[in-house]
Amino acid sequence: MSDIFKRDFTLVIPAFNEFPVLPDLVTELRATFSKYHLSGEIIFVDDGSTDHTAELALELTADWDAVKVLRHRSNLGKTESILTAFKESTRRNMIIFDADLQHSPEEIPRFLVELQRGSDIVTGKKVGDYQKPFVSKIYNWLSKRIFKVPVSDLNSMKAFKTEILSGIHLRHDWHRFFVVLAYHKGYSVSEISIELFPRIAGESKYSSPLRIIPAIMDMMSVWFLIIFSRKPLILFGFTGIILILSGLLVAALAFYFRFALDTGFRPLLYLVMLLETVGFLMLGFGLIAEMIAQVREEFHQSRQE
Repeated sequence: MSDIFKRDFTLVIPAFNEFPVLPDLVTELRATFSKYHLSGEIIFVDDGSTDHTAELALELTADWDAVKVLRHRSNLGKTESILTAFKESTRRNMIIFDADLQHSPEEIPRFLVELQRGSDIVTGKKVGDYQKPFVSKIYNWLSKRIFKVPVSDLNSMKAFKTEILSGIHLRHDWHRFFVVLAYHKGYSVSEISIELFPRIAGESKYSSPLRIIPAIMDMMSVWFLIIFSRKPLILFGFTGIILILSGLLVAALAFYFRFALDTGFRPLLYLVMLLETVGFLMLGFGLIAEMIAQVREEFHQSRQE
């Protein structure tokens, strides 16, 4: 690994009530940075902890100039923690590392090597005796089939070029879709196997089976965004045309009943009015969405310039 990659990275560590783990975490980080001669910056983001996580992090790293400790006043979530660190980052590469020590800091150099080989994003594939939660298995299975991303685990340790975050809008809890959104914007993705360990202390924040419900809803939102955000008229326009044509077909049927069979059927008239009205509304929504998409693209282009 080149000296540039050894220093040109930010290690982001979101932490929420991780007080019991911090001493071991900092000890292992110091050992890894010393062993591999790493000199990147480390940003702890205390996400509204109630157990003095931030205070302990400051105490344990008081003599380590490369470390920053940032705080949220309340628990905002992992996505917001990553974005907070992004605003403070001064390096060209970023690594997301959970504070629970379920991944070893020894993996950090492997991710940097993969970035040096040319990958825009490197994500870890968890292996080992420790089994992933049921929710994570379902999520990864669905994601791989819906989004066609060439990785098997989206909820693991990852490294990427920091600039990628500038062009991707991450909503609440969308950190898990970061790889998906970046891949569909043309960034290259690679995967390496990393060992997953059981927690040494504390409790997992992501073990509830009920998380699958909002995860699937978010997945639908991301799918819609990827497919239709640039050309929303494809969805609204196609739907509108189908409804309008259906209305014309029902109108023809109503005329046939009225003038050929001399049988009036008023509900058909109401159905025609409904189909035509909704159809033209959908076309109108599509045109408005097209204008919004155009403004959005121009805004992002101006930000990048």
